[in-house]
Amino acid sequence: MPEKSTRRLVARAKRRGARASTLAGAFVREEMHHRRTRKHGRMSRQQAIAVGLSKARQSGIRVPGKPRSRRRRSGR
Repeated sequence: MPEKSTRRLVARAKRRGARASTLAGAFVREEMHHRRTRKHGRMSRQQAIAVGLSKARQSGIRVPGKPRSRRRRSGR
């Protein structure tokens, strides 16, 4: 669950017409802060980014995934 201050910040930015990546950045920034303060125990940087983007998607921000060419294929 994102913090109330983050949700307010994102709502205000959305009303002003900010792009989806900017809005999602607020959630990622929050997760990075939690990571630094060890709120979630040990967490890698990539995992913190993934959690932040996931929270952004749950909040209704349409964040695109990685481009197909960059994704790793499983099993290879």
